[in-house]
Amino acid sequence: MSMATVAEQLVDLLVQAGVRRIYGVVGDSLNPVTDAVRRSSEIEWVQVRHEEAAAFAAGAEAQITGRLTACAGSCGPGNLHLINGLFDAHRSMAPVVAVAAHIPSEDIGTAYFQETHPDRLFVECSHYSEMISNPEQMPQVAQIAIQTAIGRSGVSVISLPGDVAGMEAPRKRTEMALVSRPPTVRPGEAELDRLVEIVDEAERVTLFCGSGAAEAHDEVMAFADRVQAPVGHALRGKEWIQYDNPFDVGMSGLLGYGAAYEAMHECDLLILLGTDFPYRPFLPDDVKIVQVDVRPENLGRRSRLDLGVSGDVGETLRCLTPRVSRKTDRRFLDRMLRKHADALEKVVAAYTTDVERHKPIHPEYVASVLDDETADDAVFTVDTGMCNVWAARYITPNGRRRVIGSFTHGSMANAMPQAIGAQLPDRERQVVAMAGDGGFSMLMGDFLTIIQYGLPVKVVLFNNSSLSMVDLEMLVAGLPPHGTEYPDVDYAAIARAAGAHGVRVDDPKAVRSGLREVLDHDGPALLDVVTDPNALSVPPRITGQQLTGFALATSKMVLQGGVGRMIQLARSNLRNIPRP
Repeated sequence: MSMATVAEQLVDLLVQAGVRRIYGVVGDSLNPVTDAVRRSSEIEWVQVRHEEAAAFAAGAEAQITGRLTACAGSCGPGNLHLINGLFDAHRSMAPVVAVAAHIPSEDIGTAYFQETHPDRLFVECSHYSEMISNPEQMPQVAQIAIQTAIGRSGVSVISLPGDVAGMEAPRKRTEMALVSRPPTVRPGEAELDRLVEIVDEAERVTLFCGSGAAEAHDEVMAFADRVQAPVGHALRGKEWIQYDNPFDVGMSGLLGYGAAYEAMHECDLLILLGTDFPYRPFLPDDVKIVQVDVRPENLGRRSRLDLGVSGDVGETLRCLTPRVSRKTDRRFLDRMLRKHADALEKVVAAYTTDVERHKPIHPEYVASVLDDETADDAVFTVDTGMCNVWAARYITPNGRRRVIGSFTHGSMANAMPQAIGAQLPDRERQVVAMAGDGGFSMLMGDFLTIIQYGLPVKVVLFNNSSLSMVDLEMLVAGLPPHGTEYPDVDYAAIARAAGAHGVRVDDPKAVRSGLREVLDHDGPALLDVVTDPNALSVPPRITGQQLTGFALATSKMVLQGGVGRMIQLARSNLRNIPRP
């Protein structure tokens, strides 16, 4: 019986860890790895057109399934292409192992053809980045990489010279006592005692939640009810917190809406739950702030804290809620709920008035129709830029839908490759990529990957022939937009030429029927909607301060679009306010 190679041993360990697919582009230094995958019945090689798409797809699959995923790139330029998608996966806390193939081991350090140093290059976008320079390092290095990616929820990188990958592996045990998920972290008693004290002393409490509250919806609602607190959220917290939430006051930040900003600034205690919200100007500096985060390095990183609590959000609230005194005064909560509803009422008409006669088409209208027509368990992948705005304002969460984007890394071109990783684990689930024409065209080659694998991904392309978010950034900086326009392109025709179903819509009356046609198509499909490039506006009162940046008082409602079904939620929440 022949000995297993280092590559075979690595692939076997990835399979044991639950990896079902490796996304990548083949290359000579990767040949031993891809051949090991070919001979395994338990793992699939997904051939993409660009390694950046491979890393985006792997990160999306990890976020959808909760399982470890993998991607790979050949030596030098091949694995360098992974880096942007790996940054996104790492900052999204997606467990991913990347295999960075390397030049022949004897030539490392000689400025050899395609030589880079991947074990150094990937340090900033990983928890673990090491090189296997001889077979004796297997399987320990691979095991550490796998356990680190799972246990710390992020990226691990294994640099592997092609010649070493093809060598015989030592006879060592390769079975792992696998860590299947990150641990639950409970705060210490002293921190809990102090937190109880601070909560009981406060009269007006506001909660602000991020993606760290992903599995704690019920605990957040129970705590908000006990302390009569309005609940706001960051963009990454929307899908986990907004639904079934009678305390909802919307979202804060540059894309914010509703009364989240007011609730955070008018309380006397702000509790940040599982959020590393980066925008300091939107955080108050004159109220008490408590932050709860499973990663202690996040505590106090964005604002002054009166107390930092290291712990899982759900576990912390399960410990905290029974111990705090029940508050009975709803005046602050009710005032914020009214402010929230009033704020949404003022902007709701932007996408409901004359939309079927407005050409070019309102992108807000497209997003609202998309929200109506898609499945209750759909996965939305969202391009950075204006698509972030439309998803934040129009996609209605319900506890079953997922919304994935480059919300922390902020990369262009993420939506379509992320849709690949979201669709492959479950071909029956509806996956919709909300893409801008700028982002889609950047990695358009991997639309061919969707077609090659027959994935029923639906791309809804907001085609305004411009980089609209950059336009806005230039405008509020007092600069004339420059270098942001693209020529008009018929992407539906490109989709049809490539073998997918393509529909182009430039009449608002055809938006719903065109979308329905694409969603009902059995296979890859693209809806190319010609939208208004001017469908964004700076705040209604322009000041000198605003022309040099986002002014706090008004930039919380920077984009005066509508708000979709959120107004219905806000109105229904008003019914919870007791009558005098």
